Amino acid sequence: MRFITLVLAVLLSITIVPDAAAQERVKPFVLAAQSEAPFEEAVITTREKLESAGFAVIGDYRPYESAAVLVVTNDSLKAAAKAVDTGAWAAALRVAVTGVDDTVQISFANPVYLAIAYRLEDPLTDTRQQLTDLLGYLEDFGSDKGMRPKALGKYRYMFGMERVDDVYKLGTFDTQDAALDAVEAGLGDPAIPASKVYRLDLDESTTLFGVAMSGEGDEAQYHDDAFQMSIVDFHDLKGTAYLPYEIRVQNGVVTALHMRYRMAVHYPDLSMMGKHSFMTLRPSPGAIELLLKSVVSQTGDQ
Repeated sequence: MRFITLVLAVLLSITIVPDAAAQERVKPFVLAAQSEAPFEEAVITTREKLESAGFAVIGDYRPYESAAVLVVTNDSLKAAAKAVDTGAWAAALRVAVTGVDDTVQISFANPVYLAIAYRLEDPLTDTRQQLTDLLGYLEDFGSDKGMRPKALGKYRYMFGMERVDDVYKLGTFDTQDAALDAVEAGLGDPAIPASKVYRLDLDESTTLFGVAMSGEGDEAQYHDDAFQMSIVDFHDLKGTAYLPYEIRVQNGVVTALHMRYRMAVHYPDLSMMGKHSFMTLRPSPGAIELLLKSVVSQTGDQ
């Protein structure tokens, strides 16, 4: 009887412990370090550290004053991204340098968080460890309590809103090359307030573009990167590594994550109402969709 009790206790511990570990909460951003170095010096130093460790810096985006986003990738990120249908969004990781008062924050989008959100098979724990070894570690941030992995893997802000696979459908082309040509032309058109930050070719069938969006005035401000961030990124620790937005071109089909998913998953604690809320940006999902469609509107089927 004593032996049976012992066996049952061991079996119970096997079933309980993994479940408890699986429920560990995760947050969207990682604060690596804070520095009193001059802003540009911090950007250069961060870039050098990333490149010395084998990360390719494929984009350097300056969305507003004292803010830089270094977009990086490597073979591990690309392999993880290609393994699943929703993985391309994780192929280019964002590292931010942000001046806040008299300090500079070095932060990055948490690859472990994104791996869960974008349903990767690779948890990207090695990538996170590599970045913290390189840049440092102070804390995870972006959500007071964090997200449980199970909830994050099927995340939507609220009932009826979009999940990771509910994307903007921007255009369909006969070939991948035709789609790529259209996106390149649109992002290079000075009349369209969207421009290319980077292009990452994962393979012959999948390419990811980083897109900077700008706009002024009552309507155009809603697709403007700086305006959106002025509403949602109001805490002391800055989520600058939310930027830039992405366009995916896959087998001739051009898509982008829906803003009601992409912004919500990066800022899961944002309230629905109030000055710093999704309601303040209520026109933004439609404005972003229209702008990104205009990038590919010259040819192709909308």
